Amino acid sequence: MGDDSMSGFQDPGKRKQRDPGILLPRYLEIHREVQNALDANSPLVALESALISHGLPYPQNLETAQALEQAVRENGAVPATIAVIEGKIRVGLTEKELERLATGKGVRKVSRRDLAIAVAQELDGATTVAATMYVASLSGIEVVATGGIGGVHRGQPFAGFSADISADLPELAQTRVTVVCSGAKSILDLPLTLEWLETYGVPILGYRTDEFPAFYSRQSGLPVDARVDSPEEVARIIRTEWELGLEGGVLVTVPVPEEAELPREVVEEAIERALTAAQEQGITGKALTPFLLSQIARITEGRSLAANIALLRNNAAIAAQIAKALAECEGGSLA
Repeated sequence: MGDDSMSGFQDPGKRKQRDPGILLPRYLEIHREVQNALDANSPLVALESALISHGLPYPQNLETAQALEQAVRENGAVPATIAVIEGKIRVGLTEKELERLATGKGVRKVSRRDLAIAVAQELDGATTVAATMYVASLSGIEVVATGGIGGVHRGQPFAGFSADISADLPELAQTRVTVVCSGAKSILDLPLTLEWLETYGVPILGYRTDEFPAFYSRQSGLPVDARVDSPEEVARIIRTEWELGLEGGVLVTVPVPEEAELPREVVEEAIERALTAAQEQGITGKALTPFLLSQIARITEGRSLAANIALLRNNAAIAAQIAKALAECEGGSLA
C-alpha cells in the first residue's frame, strides 16, 4: 500500500463478506484503503505473499510485489496483499510490511492449515494461494491474482485426494473466489491436475486461449473448459456460476506474455534435472516446490525467473480488469 496507515479494527464493510464472528477485531486487520474500497463496492484484487518470502529471491521479490500492486492500480482496482504479521492477518500491507516479508528470516509459509498456528503463535507468515483465497473470501474480495496454482505432483496416482496434492485444489473446490493465474506450475502433473479440478467442479477458463497454459510456456496441449476473450465475458460467467448457487471458485488461466515464454522442451529438460536433484538430496513436502523453482532458474540461466515475473505482472493487470468488470456486472451494466 502506498501509505503506512491502517484501518485498525473496522466493520467488514458493505460487501457480502462471511460473518467473521470473533475474527474482527481479534485476528483480522484491514488496511484503510481496502476497507474504503469494500465500503464503496469498488474493484479489489487480493495478492498472495508466499511469492515474496518463498517464491522469488531478494531484491526481485520486493520489486515484484510492488510492481504487482502498481499493475492492479493502473488497471482500475485496489490491491490487497495478504499476509500474517506478528500473528495478525493483514488484508493490505504497508511498504514496510512488504519489505519485512522480502527480507525477514523465518517467515512461515502459510496455507489454510497454518493460519491458526501462525496467528496463535504470533508469527510472520506469507500466504499461499489457498490461504489467500480463504482470507479474501472472508473479507469480501472476489478476485485473487497469482502466478501459478499448485496441483497434483508428478508420479502420483489419481484417486480423489492423491498422496501429494496442493491445498490450492480443494480450496478452489470450496471457496467462492476467482483465481487468475498462468495455469498450474509446470513442475506438476498437468493432466492429473485438470482431472482433479474437473472431478470437483472447478470451471477452467482460458483467457484468449483455447489451451491450458503451462506456466513458463503458453501451451500445454490440454484444453480449457471455455475460451473467454474479455473481462466482461469472464465476469458474466462468474456471476452466473455463483447465482446458480454453485460452490467453489473459478479458475481464469492466462498465458505468459509471448516475449517472456520459454519453449516447452527447454522447460521439460530443466524440470527433469531439477526433479533428479531433489530426489538425490531428499527434498520433499513444502520445501519441494521452492527448491524445484530455484533449480529451474539456475538451469535456465534466469530465463524462468524472468518469465515468472512477467506472468505475475500480466496476471495482476488482467485480474484488476476482471474485478472492475465484476463490479460493473453487479451494478447491472453487463446484463
